[in-house]
This record gives sequence, C-alpha cells and structure tokens, in this order.
Amino acid sequence: MLLYDGVCGLCNRTVQFVVKRDQSDVFRFAALQSALGRRILEKHGINPADLDTFYVVVGFDASLPEGPAQNARLLARSDAVSFVLRELGGAWGFFGGLFMMLPRFVRDGMYNLVARSRYRLFGRYEECPVPSAADRKRFLDL
Repeated sequence: MLLYDGVCGLCNRTVQFVVKRDQSDVFRFAALQSALGRRILEKHGINPADLDTFYVVVGFDASLPEGPAQNARLLARSDAVSFVLRELGGAWGFFGGLFMMLPRFVRDGMYNLVARSRYRLFGRYEECPVPSAADRKRFLDL
C-alpha cells in the first residue's frame, strides 16, 4: 500500500504513474490525510500532520478491518521510491535497484530537496482528487 499526500500535485502524479504501470495490480493507495492513513501512521509512531514524504506499507492486508498486519512495516522517502520502482519491474525495477546502490543519505538528500519544493513546483489541490471509476477499487480511503 502506498500512502501519499492527497493534495500534492507531485504525489498525485506519482500515484497515477504507479496505477498505469502496476501490471500485477499490487499497489493500493490511501491519502495521508485520510482516517486510514492517519491510523497507520499513528500505529507506527509517526505524526500524521507530517506530510513531507510518502510511505509504502509492506505487509498491508486490506482484508483486515484495522488495516496493516502486526508485522507490517513502513518504508519512507527514497526507500519507498526504490521499493515501488522495483515492484513495477522491467526498466523501472532496474532503476529502483540502481537507486538503492546510492548511500541512504544521498538518496534521502535528493528526495528531501524535491519534497521541500513540491507544492511550488507541482502545485497543490484544495482537496484530494477523485480517481477514475476504473481505478477506485485501488483506493482504500474512498
């Protein structure tokens, strides 16, 4: 599962990028601002008001009413980016693996540089955009 800033233009484009390329239908999505997103972050000791990164919840089980399984873990920043790319496979998987070869402080530094200016560069929505009817089943916070 991918948790993203629902009002961030870059984050929403990233979600659309993943939806389009997720041939195995692996990923599910929820906005950080949603009740589900807040619940997952709080369960992992993260302040839900901090919207400066997106997360991948590894071990998320949508069939459980509380969401993440007990052994679920969160990947943040460049670790989350690399995980998503590797799961998409093909050339994206190659780039994700290559990205992971960089030291974390370099990867996260690059991530943070983009994250700090994402609203200015990519815009901001007043509210989370609604996905197309065909993709709605993949969004768990609707």
